[in-house]
Amino acid sequence: MMNRRLWLVAVGMSALVAACKPTYPKCENDEHCTEKGEVCVQGMCRECATDANCKAGFVCDMNKCVPKPECTDDGQCGTGSKCSHGKCMVDPNFKKPGTCAVNDDCPSGQECVAGTCAVKTAKVCTYEPIHFDFNESKLTIEGQQMLATLAECIKKEGVKLRLEGHADDRGTEEYNLQLSNRRAESVKKYLVTLGVKDGDLDPIGYGENRPAQQGANEAAWAANRRVELVKK
Repeated sequence: MMNRRLWLVAVGMSALVAACKPTYPKCENDEHCTEKGEVCVQGMCRECATDANCKAGFVCDMNKCVPKPECTDDGQCGTGSKCSHGKCMVDPNFKKPGTCAVNDDCPSGQECVAGTCAVKTAKVCTYEPIHFDFNESKLTIEGQQMLATLAECIKKEGVKLRLEGHADDRGTEEYNLQLSNRRAESVKKYLVTLGVKDGDLDPIGYGENRPAQQGANEAAWAANRRVELVKK
């Protein structure tokens, strides 16, 4: 009879303990979360409390096991990459050291040459003839570019120039003389717009009388349609 009473008391105690267990997901300790494979975090069953609660390759983030990120900052990624949303991605704005797009991308004393920073070299001032198209006194794009470089040389060196205009031998001698004068004036006008002093330039036309190359072919004609810049 006594044993039966003790058994009933034990059953009653077990029932009482079971009745007092918090309802999931509430908990008081990890044992209350074991059935779900979780741990008790501040009174609630959660997937994890620390990285140790997660399997290899995962970390605890906001009480959930998530794949371990490849990176957390750019320093963990290789050259030319940056950390974006936990992964190392190619940085589209990365510029390899020593490469450039414009001169401002290079250190002081260097300039951008064919996409690479190089030490600035002194520009050699060569007073090459400016050539013209057939029957034209208007400067070509190439001619304008050459004069832009020459203008810096002229101002830097402080030279005075005689601008000698020439023409090929097609057309009358009188017409070619006028054309050569217009070509010389065209060069002078452009140089003045670039800051060269008007008084340092003396235009003169020689027509067809001083060819640079003899011949009645396109190569010779092209060579003779010119303005030569002669230092005075």
